[in-house]
Parts: sequence; C-alpha cells; structure tokens
Amino acid sequence: MPAPPPSSAAVAALPSRFNASAAPRFRAQRAFTLIELMVILVIIGVLAALIVPNVIDRADESRVTAARSDVANLMQALKLYRLDNQRFPTQQQGLQALVQRPTQEPVPPNWRPYLEKLPNDPWGRPYQYLNPGTYGAVDVFSLGADGQPGGEGNDADIGSWQ
Repeated sequence: MPAPPPSSAAVAALPSRFNASAAPRFRAQRAFTLIELMVILVIIGVLAALIVPNVIDRADESRVTAARSDVANLMQALKLYRLDNQRFPTQQQGLQALVQRPTQEPVPPNWRPYLEKLPNDPWGRPYQYLNPGTYGAVDVFSLGADGQPGGEGNDADIGSWQ
C-alpha cells in the first residue's frame, strides 16, 4: 500500500533546501550583443596593426645583429689562422679551411681547427669570403636578406669592413 502524502505542516517543517518554494530562482543571463563583439574585434584589429610591424622589425634587426656577430667571429678565426700559418686561406680554400685542413697548395704548416663548424648567415646562406678582399686583406660578408650584392636596409650586405 502506498504511503500517504505528507501534510502541509510536515512540508513546512522540512529544511529550506527541500522546500520547493525556497528553490533558487534563475536570473536571466545577459550575453554580448553583436555590436559589442564587433567593437571588440575592431579594437583587437587596431592593436594588431600597431604592434605587428614593430615585432617584425625586431626580428629583422636581430638577424642583422646575428650576422654582424658571425662575421666578427669568422674574422677572429681567420686572424688566428694567419698567425699560425703566416697567411690567410686562399680564395679556393675558402672559409672551409677554418674547419678542415686544406689539401690544396699552399698547405698550412701549423693548421689546427679554428671553428667546430661553419655557420650559415641568419637567412640560411653561407657566408662569402674574398681573398684578396675589396675592403681589406680579406673580406667576409653576408649578402643580407635578399641574397643579392648591394641593397639597402635589411637587404644590405653585412661585412667585415663595417
């Protein structure tokens, strides 16, 4: 036999968490309107237009700085090579003579490894070497971002004469 329904006095005696009349009421939630979303997107677009060019310029500046540092390190290694062997590597021996003992004449009498490996420039191309150099006894340089001789800005050559 089913149990009889509770009396209203019994329901009133229940704790408020069980009382149906005391159940929490849901508030209407407010969402963003389409206009508010559009305003936010426009603000983000303006900020991106102002910030992105500055960040891109920083990357280009860091590549130029890295190339200058590499050229200076290569020149130091070439000077050590010259101190040990009384001459710079020939044009045919190139910068590879700093990493591996040349077999072409003139074979250096006191060769030792001057670098562990030859770096590429920050744009992924090998550094250029001229002996005799245009600006000094030897020239070491990168052709810049465009990979072509000359140029301006980020495309300018970065060399040991600078």
